Amino acid sequence: MSIAKAVAVFSSLTLISRVLGFVRDILSASVLGAGLVADCFFVALKLPNFFRRLFAEGAFSASFIPLFSATLAQGGKEEALSFAEAAFSSLIVVLLILVALMEIFAPAMIYILAGGFSDDQAKFQLAVLLTRITFPFLLFISLVSLLGGILNALGKFWATAATPIILNLSMITALIFFSHQFSTPAHSLALAVSIAGIIQLVWLYLACRRIGYKIRIIRPRMTPKVKEMLIIMMPAALGAGVIQINLMLDMIIASHLPNGSISFLFYADRLNQLPIGVIGVALGTVLLPLLARNIAEGHEDQVSLNQNRAIEVGLFLTIPAAVAFMIVPYQLIHVLFERGAFSAYDSQQTANALMAYAAGLPAYVLAKIFSPGYFARKDTRTPMQFAVVALVVNLTLNLILMQYYAHVGLAMATAISAWLNVVMLATGLIRRGQFSFDRRVLLRVVKYTMASAVMGAIVWATSRYIANMFDGHMVVKILGLVILVLVGVGSYLAVVFLTGAVKPQDLKSLLGRKKAP
Repeated sequence: MSIAKAVAVFSSLTLISRVLGFVRDILSASVLGAGLVADCFFVALKLPNFFRRLFAEGAFSASFIPLFSATLAQGGKEEALSFAEAAFSSLIVVLLILVALMEIFAPAMIYILAGGFSDDQAKFQLAVLLTRITFPFLLFISLVSLLGGILNALGKFWATAATPIILNLSMITALIFFSHQFSTPAHSLALAVSIAGIIQLVWLYLACRRIGYKIRIIRPRMTPKVKEMLIIMMPAALGAGVIQINLMLDMIIASHLPNGSISFLFYADRLNQLPIGVIGVALGTVLLPLLARNIAEGHEDQVSLNQNRAIEVGLFLTIPAAVAFMIVPYQLIHVLFERGAFSAYDSQQTANALMAYAAGLPAYVLAKIFSPGYFARKDTRTPMQFAVVALVVNLTLNLILMQYYAHVGLAMATAISAWLNVVMLATGLIRRGQFSFDRRVLLRVVKYTMASAVMGAIVWATSRYIANMFDGHMVVKILGLVILVLVGVGSYLAVVFLTGAVKPQDLKSLLGRKKAP
């Protein structure tokens, strides 16, 4: 299966999840708004998600998948299964300890990560309680990440891609049917998160069993491969999670800003995460086992080629998405979220943050493409060093820009540090002779950029022409947004086809049975 086709399979299911995620966010904005309760819930949700992306999806995937792929290629299924069981059992022990510590020291963690809440004891205590309810999610979703790593290494992407749908359905159910059954709607949402983790774990466990990988819980033991995995995992925790650490820094600092600041950043990031999730995460998920397999089989020449094709796929949609988010951010936020407890002021503040985040959107996706170039070679130390530099820059810019732009300055700093991280990742691979941009990808990226600029101008002009539609009834507002989307997609595709950036055979290779060139 080609990269484009594998990404299409993963992205299709991810898109369904993201659509459900938007339904969830629309309901959350209407029920929670962007005030005290919303801030507390988003902090409680951010904590387990932060550790999940940093350790489970980031460091664990970066260390487990290359080792599992190499073991499978060199030792066969039985040896690979034995390694997976040892890793699974060891991970359970570590996670149980981590979750127990978090339950005990939740007040201290909230004080560290959202210190601004301590000025309001009701807000602080609510954040602590919600965190204790959501944090068991980390246990389940980390085990889900291991099972997903097995499936991805075997080229079985659909079950893993469908997993987030369960979380969104669980939270939507809580918002619709149980939001008034507890002290606040946030309580039902927090409980729904942990329940979803259990369901996701059962879902992927059954998926592994169906393909002959029945993972047993055995007595944890420090086998040579488990030890190697842990050694690789330590620096990967920072290297793979630079974006998440930057977003966490935003939350820490935003807790000292006025009420609603965390919520503005959360909703803006949710919209910005759509192309990252549909394209970036899909590319990273597909690329890591592919590159690890290329290297294990001695096909080094294929590594750079596959990364170039991944860049083409990633930037084809990411560049126009970034332009659209910067051209019409208010219209998007206004139509999607402004209802119920979410005010016009909230829309404008969230739109401002979205513009800043969008400037770094291509960088977020490119990081998912370049990082596997290191992880597939079991090098997690170099990305860690780059991450430290990016973190220092992000923190410095946070403290400077927040003085002038409040929460928007935090989003600006995140975007700038993301670009710095990508430049370092790409430069490092090039200097080692492990990657080079080929002529095809450079030419296509230039054409994508030109097409996006044309699209941006047309969308901006159209938004001015139909501006009155966004002051009307909700049906009219939705129609106005649909018009902008259709005009944007239509103009972009027209230009990329006219310039030859994308050719008909490219789409045939994606949708048909033949391999992409």
